[in-house]
Amino acid sequence: MATPVHSKPRSLGNSGLSVFPIGLGCMSFSGIYGTSDDAEAVRVIHHALDRGVTLLDSSDMYGWGHNETLLGRALSGGRRAKVVLATKFGQVQRPNAPSGVNGRPEYVKAACEASLKRLGVDVIDLYFQHRVDPTVPIEDTVGAMAELVKAGKAKALGLSEARPETIRRAHKVHPIAAVQSEYSLLYREHAEETLETTRALGISFVAYAPLGRSLLTGTVRQASDIPEGDGRGRQPRFAADNLARNLAQVAAIEAVAREKRCKPGQVALAWLLAQGPDILPIPGTKRSERVDENLAALDVALSADDVARLSSALPPGAAAGLRYPEAGMKAVYI
Repeated sequence: MATPVHSKPRSLGNSGLSVFPIGLGCMSFSGIYGTSDDAEAVRVIHHALDRGVTLLDSSDMYGWGHNETLLGRALSGGRRAKVVLATKFGQVQRPNAPSGVNGRPEYVKAACEASLKRLGVDVIDLYFQHRVDPTVPIEDTVGAMAELVKAGKAKALGLSEARPETIRRAHKVHPIAAVQSEYSLLYREHAEETLETTRALGISFVAYAPLGRSLLTGTVRQASDIPEGDGRGRQPRFAADNLARNLAQVAAIEAVAREKRCKPGQVALAWLLAQGPDILPIPGTKRSERVDENLAALDVALSADDVARLSSALPPGAAAGLRYPEAGMKAVYI
């Protein structure tokens, strides 16, 4: 059997941790994209681990604790040792209002203790600040996160949706191993700006929504393909006019997929993997067959011309509509 094109493990910055090139985003197991079944979610996680996946990405706000508790259940019975476990803190519930952000040092420590308990572990491998708190200096938040490393409660630190200058300031306080942000052929602007800084500092880039929340898979053709209660129905890129424009752009991916005799989503993931060994996509799914489909992207060989052709067909700024509703956009890239 031929060796997959992108099979070599990828480092998490200079943390000493390395992971399988494609991870598993776990958010969909907690009702974000419609209903989910816990027992099936555990089976999907186990299937991904059996296929070689090592990076599992969670957050304390996915189901407000549900996701971490589910992961703890999935990792019991000896599976923990094979996993690089990532979770996040920083988003908080507010009664009768959208979720808020808390980056105060005392909250960092309390949130970590709560996550450790839900996960049923002694240490978190990669601990992210989920959203930057604009009211708290990043130095204070990361300083508290660094104390968690000293205490043996976290191995490596990360930031999510942080601006380049925020990353540089944070990295001076404690080495940042990874920055997580949305990155795909459909959404490139902030990610590629951020990559200039992460690469200069030796920081890895964890790419969430690498399939454009399914827009790049060819499985969504119209708004009615989004199930009732699925969070994508509230996102501007899935609104009727925007959706039609975004789907029209997928034609270029589908053309390459036909040439390579693979699926469009596999081409989208292969393009992302080809951007550099510091890129770690974490596609999410609720189905084992989708895990297999995503991992098959490791076998897709794109030439330099293929990569350039795709990059040209979906340039930065090509997507129609914001990636979050207006209120949500205020919390990203801070």
